[in-house]
This record gives sequence, C-alpha cells and structure tokens, in this order.
Amino acid sequence: MISKCSNSFTPGLDCISWRHLKVIINSDKYLLNIVNIANTYIDLGHWLPYFKMFTSIIIPKLNKTLYDLSKMFCPIVLLNTLEKLIEKVIGERLQHYSITSNFVHSNQLGDVIR
Repeated sequence: MISKCSNSFTPGLDCISWRHLKVIINSDKYLLNIVNIANTYIDLGHWLPYFKMFTSIIIPKLNKTLYDLSKMFCPIVLLNTLEKLIEKVIGERLQHYSITSNFVHSNQLGDVIR
C-alpha cells in the first residue's frame, strides 16, 4: 500500500515524507508502533486533534491577468503523512471487511473480480 505513494510529494505538517516513512516502516519495531496507533484509533473511535490539523497553500495559476476569482488559484492542502498512512490502513481494512463479510451486496460492487 505504501509503495504506491510517491516519494516526490511535499512532507506534511509532521515533516515526514513518504520516502522517510518507507524507510521507517522497514523496521518491525516502528511498523508495530504505527499498527498499534491505527488499532487504538479504531478501538477508541477517536481521532486526535493533532491529526486533524492541516496547512493550506494557495498558488496562483499561471498566465492569469486577474486574481479576483477563486478559480484563478490552486489550493494545496498539506496533511500529516503519518495520518495519511493510518487512514489508508483503516480504509483498506474497511474495504476488506466489507467484502469478506458480505456487508455490501455483490450487486453494489460493480465489476469486482473475486
């Protein structure tokens, strides 16, 4: 899952890039800690405010004469990289659980190959 994440993305508020996170999770000790954090979020049903923080950067689009409309800008939102990884883990688990437990009717899945 993490191998699909590009190393060229800008680090989030936690200053961790995907390249760094890929190195970190190669250690079983650190990977276990990240899995424990994700499991705790699931068990508690609570998301820490630290992971809800973000920074928005507004970049003006090139070759525009006026910048008085919002469509003339390109907003970029920087989130915590660790938070993104945990969300990916939770999303994968939910998807796996919903399919294996027949939570979602097979007609809702479209062209899923099983």
